Amino acid sequence: MKKTPFIIAEIGSNHNQDFETALKLIDIAKNSGANAVKFQIFKAKELYPKNIKFQKIFKKYEFKLSWYNKLKKYCKKRKIILFASTFGISSTNFLMKQNAPIIKWASSELTKTRELFHAASFNKPMIISTGMADLSEVFEAVEICKAAGNKKISLLHSRSLYPTDSTEVDILAIRSLKNIFKCPVGFSDHTIGLTGSIMAVALGATIFEKHITLNKKDKGPDHFYAMEPEEFNEYVKKIKESFKMLGSENINFIEK
Repeated sequence: MKKTPFIIAEIGSNHNQDFETALKLIDIAKNSGANAVKFQIFKAKELYPKNIKFQKIFKKYEFKLSWYNKLKKYCKKRKIILFASTFGISSTNFLMKQNAPIIKWASSELTKTRELFHAASFNKPMIISTGMADLSEVFEAVEICKAAGNKKISLLHSRSLYPTDSTEVDILAIRSLKNIFKCPVGFSDHTIGLTGSIMAVALGATIFEKHITLNKKDKGPDHFYAMEPEEFNEYVKKIKESFKMLGSENINFIEK
């Protein structure tokens, strides 16, 4: 990540529980030049145990566990990394049985310390989002991972607003996370457009996560602010171009 950015195409629940749609989204990510695709593994009844309404809504967007091995083989063939956000001990155990290379920890789960310790104990690289946490909670999460013997920690600045308005991004927080935690830092981008991630490059972000979809007009919680194929292709292109522009901090005369 020191030389090139690590770009994650967040498929999340935008597969609409359709396997062919999941494959198409993987193809879009690969063809655009992303490094990885990410899904979300959750059980609606565990996320919303007391809210029947939300249980019914999110039940429609659960990831089918029977897909994982097939998708893993497809991603290996297409040479793109596959991993997922985990929501609780059972989904973490499932991913570890599948030998997932990375664990993504959503910001909504940051204060679930027992579950976080359990996930970190597998000593896989941890990518932790911070959108629903204050600084003390981020600090505690990092210390829990270290207590579990895991120092492979990356943090993603984010705002859990979908989409995030330009006045609410607080992109300078990326610099704060880098200075405080001395670990790789990235941007889980819920803004509309390219500006946020381009600015994040300049502030030292090396990991980028963006939702993708086949169609913004599809029904579902994450389609309307996600990027369609052409947009995502341009997104990856601009991040990589911006990364190259960083160059060196040295002030030199260029003989050419």
